Amino acid sequence: MGDRRHWLAGRLAVVTGASRGIGAATAAAVAAAGAHVVLAARDRQALDGVAGRIREAGGQALPVPTDVSDEAAVTGLFAEVAAVGRVSVLVCAAGVLTPAPFAGTTSAMWHETLGVNLTGTFLCCRAAFAAMAPAGGGRIVNIASLSGVYATEKFPGLAAYNVSKYGVIGLTEAIAVEGKEHGISAVCLSPGAVDTEMLRLANPGLRPGLTPDDVAELIVALLDSPLAPVSGANIPLFSNA
Repeated sequence: MGDRRHWLAGRLAVVTGASRGIGAATAAAVAAAGAHVVLAARDRQALDGVAGRIREAGGQALPVPTDVSDEAAVTGLFAEVAAVGRVSVLVCAAGVLTPAPFAGTTSAMWHETLGVNLTGTFLCCRAAFAAMAPAGGGRIVNIASLSGVYATEKFPGLAAYNVSKYGVIGLTEAIAVEGKEHGISAVCLSPGAVDTEMLRLANPGLRPGLTPDDVAELIVALLDSPLAPVSGANIPLFSNA
């Protein structure tokens, strides 16, 4: 039994990108709040490690290795979720980043980045939406980035990444509009410098002002709050440094 002070307690949550960084921290935090968490990511070994630590702490966790850019894999993921119960929460934290000068950005780099970061978020949100709507609602949190927010500082070598994150913000707004009548709320977080492998790839000289646990704690707080009044919002998270 989870802590009944949490809306999350006893509910079923799916967290993508759960093998490391923000996704792993969020999976642990959501489980600690009493949710049964299904963890999705491509790295089976790392995913099993995160799930094992959640179980050791007394939480419920089911690891499901998944490439979110693969439609068939996402269909399989949500079939496993449905076998566990009714999904109430989706957190899309899966993401990739391959720095390259714009003129040197290959089609393969472009398609992989948008495939995971944007198409993967779309596929997971669509599957969750389809399950949540007939069941009376649910809550979705998508992870974008300050790299996808208008009028924030951008760094060279991140054209595909920036575009993918702009897309996630727009996707979240669209989900919020169509989800309203079904009781589905969707919000987007756009972190800045978080202490992750991705930050070190994007800009090794940038000092992180947030940790994955900081972001995870905010996600739990949002999920525990009535989200409907802010559904569709993008919340930029600036560095504390």
